[in-house]
Amino acid sequence: MTTPPRPADSTPAEIDAALADLEAVATEWARLPIPLKISLLEGLPTRIEDAAGRWVTAASRAKGLPEGSPLRGEEWSSGPWAVASYIEPLKRTLQAAESGSLASLVEGKTRQRPDGQTIVRVLPDGLYDHLLFSGIEVDVWQEPGVTPATLPDTMATFYREDAPDGAVAVVLGAGNIASIPALDVLYKLYAEGQVVLLKMNPVNAYLQPIFEEVFADFVQAGYLRFASGGAEVGKLLTGHDLVDEIHVTGSARTHDAIVYGTGAEGEQRKERDEPISHKRVTSELGGVSPCLVVPGDWSEPDLEFQAENVASQKMHNGGFNCIASQVLILPEGWTQRDPFVHAVRRALRELPDRPSYYPGTDDRVQDLQNAYPDTAERLGATGARTLVENVPAEPGEPAFTEEVFGPALAVTSLPGGTAGDDAADWLDRAVDFCNEHVVGTLGATVVIHPRTIKALGDRFWDAIARLRYGTVGINVWSGVNFFIAGGTWGAFPGHTRDDIQSGTGVVHNAYLFERPQKTVIQGPFAPFPRSLLLGETHVAPKPIWFVTNATAETSARRLLSLATSPTPLKLPGIFASALRG
Repeated sequence: MTTPPRPADSTPAEIDAALADLEAVATEWARLPIPLKISLLEGLPTRIEDAAGRWVTAASRAKGLPEGSPLRGEEWSSGPWAVASYIEPLKRTLQAAESGSLASLVEGKTRQRPDGQTIVRVLPDGLYDHLLFSGIEVDVWQEPGVTPATLPDTMATFYREDAPDGAVAVVLGAGNIASIPALDVLYKLYAEGQVVLLKMNPVNAYLQPIFEEVFADFVQAGYLRFASGGAEVGKLLTGHDLVDEIHVTGSARTHDAIVYGTGAEGEQRKERDEPISHKRVTSELGGVSPCLVVPGDWSEPDLEFQAENVASQKMHNGGFNCIASQVLILPEGWTQRDPFVHAVRRALRELPDRPSYYPGTDDRVQDLQNAYPDTAERLGATGARTLVENVPAEPGEPAFTEEVFGPALAVTSLPGGTAGDDAADWLDRAVDFCNEHVVGTLGATVVIHPRTIKALGDRFWDAIARLRYGTVGINVWSGVNFFIAGGTWGAFPGHTRDDIQSGTGVVHNAYLFERPQKTVIQGPFAPFPRSLLLGETHVAPKPIWFVTNATAETSARRLLSLATSPTPLKLPGIFASALRG
């Protein structure tokens, strides 16, 4: 690994000056006419395209991904493409807010569950979505009380204020996924009308000069500033008098340090719920994400493909994702349980080793291995990946309560799943287990054969409704929702500051829904062409986010080109690389 240089730590004087600059223009930005805000947004695609190659090269070198590795596709898709593909959907919402036509954005896209909960189909949305995301459907479920009639009133609510006051927000950027800081900045600017100081995480602070270039128009106008440094700089920023709000992507520990302080005194304050800061804090804090496998009659190719699915859920970005599936929950009596575990083990074993670039990885993985010394197995040429089988399905197990944030997957089983059992009963038990015993609510994934979905009928969707997670993936890793501009990204609503789990608030959310509950993303169970036998319509033999996709880099580069300068002439190249995946 060759980590590019990062900027020097910001001094207190530099921070004071940056925040003073932002405070001076905060109300100007809040009241700036929407067309002028859109004009700034429209300048981003060209700058992203110009910087993308250097952006991806810097991140790939820092993560030890050599030139020619298809894994570099992760950096194209979760870096510049994720930002570029967000701009047009956000722009459409802003234009609708300006013209008073927000209702038109959701016309024909809403439906209600039997209990009255409103659901909005946000993808596919337009011709390109139908072509590029064929077979994938994304719905944003609204909080109870929102109806199709009142839904438009809960969209882009900031722009309903006549003369909003300005505010200064600090965004503490994530160190793992390159687009997170940029997307968080855009959400604070456009969804909440706040000017922003972005402090990059020391792990990927090498991207700061690139972001300064991409956002140059915002910096020049005074609406965005940058700071660099570690925990001390973060402490100075979050406690600064000129800062009104804070958004953090990281761990619950970081959140608690901001709200309650550190050390024994901070722990005591948390117990008493006596914060040291009363600033509004929004957060995305990860957790332990489960993958539930519903029993069914699968073919051998099904077992192999879904094993790749699970391995990718774990090992995308080397396992350093807050949304990475950490616990595989299987039916104890499922006759294909053992063959599936063997397939998952083989998939993990055969993956190429990659550096563990994120600080503290060895210690976190070792802690998990120490908790299960008899069943922890090291896989790969250098033992870089860990599989822990037969974790007892008991409350308080470390595999269910401690986020590893690294290349380790635990496997547990719940009773049921035999031929005579009802799959719906098992799924109900699994939902209860996740809601009650697995820490965090950022995302959960359900893997289930289409025939089983059909057989379960309403009971399947009732189970999905009961899953208390901000994203639920059905046959698609919940982390894929990160790339969906119209999806909402964040924890299930309701966490309190003294039990923060996966955080509060959402980002992305290009429709600017004010009261979303969760996003449900559903995709094909089988790859093309086997998918046709199941009535699934898509053309990709292997999804771009699979770590086994040999053409991921080529496909992601072409997707970025389409996002920054759309033309149908680019579609054949995208399809050609997808078919070779």
